[in-house]
Amino acid sequence: MTGNSSFSFDDVAIVSVISCEAPIVVTSSDFDDRLAAFYERTGTRSGLLQSLAGITERRQWPEDVSFLDAAAMAGEKALVESGIDPSKIGLLIDTSVSRQRLEPSSSVTVHDQLGLPSSCMNFDLSNACLGFLNGMHIAGVMIESGQIDYALVVDAEGSRELQDNTIDRLLESEATVKDLFSNFASLTLGSGATAMVLGRHSENSGSHRIVEGIFRADTTHHDLCVGSLDEMRTDAGALLDAGRSLAKVAWDEADTSEWRDMDSYILHQVSQVHTAAIVEVLGLDAEKVPLSFPKFGNIGPAAIPITLANVSETLSAGDRVLCLGIGSGLNAAAIELLW
Repeated sequence: MTGNSSFSFDDVAIVSVISCEAPIVVTSSDFDDRLAAFYERTGTRSGLLQSLAGITERRQWPEDVSFLDAAAMAGEKALVESGIDPSKIGLLIDTSVSRQRLEPSSSVTVHDQLGLPSSCMNFDLSNACLGFLNGMHIAGVMIESGQIDYALVVDAEGSRELQDNTIDRLLESEATVKDLFSNFASLTLGSGATAMVLGRHSENSGSHRIVEGIFRADTTHHDLCVGSLDEMRTDAGALLDAGRSLAKVAWDEADTSEWRDMDSYILHQVSQVHTAAIVEVLGLDAEKVPLSFPKFGNIGPAAIPITLANVSETLSAGDRVLCLGIGSGLNAAAIELLW
């Protein structure tokens, strides 16, 4: 691989990766019930979230649990599982899309809640659904360079506010079927938190190597999906086509035949349509693609590490795992792991 957007590591590994499920289950049928008046007024049939997206349910946090609380909860769980003392963490990155404020960073609150040392650098990193993979890369570079020994990457996402706002708008008398489809992606989102401790493979028995990876961009499509906690509007068809094309470019430029026969592919989870499209365009074995979107929806940058954490017990030492994702903007990423 060549170029600044391709990389490889000699001695970087995942020491622990965990998921924290938001406890409140919200089914697609629940949303259909709330939108019954809209369906009747516009002559639209219910059940689209399940039939088109393949999402039967997603999670939400209780109203008194903030994004910051959830990120800190995940970070604490990952630290406990890793067995690494918090005093050894040299870097904390919060990659959450969901934010309660513009400043200060979310990371400072997580840093404080976890009691991390003043020597632990911390910052937020935002890159739509690829932020966590970017965080893994940056942490790996700092570990490989010898600047730090351990890093903690956290992410917490919540969909309650956006989905409530979306449903309220659709229930207004002027809302149309076109509005439903331009806001459809917001109803597929889920909530959850995740965290990962990274260190050197040579110093952490049972850790899982980060081998290499690639990032590619096509930012001409930066306006196909634009979102906030109030509203997310998406040109779903154009976004799917552009994402599929960029994924193929990144895949072909990676120039490694080994990626065509991995033991597991951990994809960013959006919907059954998007998953099937990526599987088809890259020629992946669908049996090697574990699915999390049917019960968790699209959890943004938390989706890949949550899916990885949830299937980790089924992986064996020596398994080759490829994490793949497309993020709004557009950006594409792939990171190879040796379990």
